[in-house]
Amino acid sequence: MAQQAMSADKIYTSFFSNKAVGGYDTVAYFEKGRPVEGKSRFSYEWNGAKWLFSSKENLETFKKAPEVYAPQYGGHCAWAVAAKKDLVKGDPKYWRIVDGRLYLNYDQSVQQQWEKDIPGFIEKGNKNWVKLNK
Repeated sequence: MAQQAMSADKIYTSFFSNKAVGGYDTVAYFEKGRPVEGKSRFSYEWNGAKWLFSSKENLETFKKAPEVYAPQYGGHCAWAVAAKKDLVKGDPKYWRIVDGRLYLNYDQSVQQQWEKDIPGFIEKGNKNWVKLNK
């Protein structure tokens, strides 16, 4: 199981916003199987970031278990955490759910690299995340 320890400064947000996952609804990845943009009226502050949801139901689902629905490695690129020991933006359009956990990647080419050895990269990423998240 992937590490769940996330500190406020380790949740990826852009320079101009405090929105986690670029404002996308993290519950929708699990419920709809695709990225869905969240709405400001369904927002929740958690772990130092603002999380947006597409519906009240998804907001309530997240509130009950945010650590289940939040992306691994604070929304940073899963490949970069694993392969480069680096914190790089994860793009909400390049994602994968593996063993019930959401992972983001930087772009399509990086995701293709990550997909070559998902279990190995997750294992390395989990070890690296502990060090990067201190």
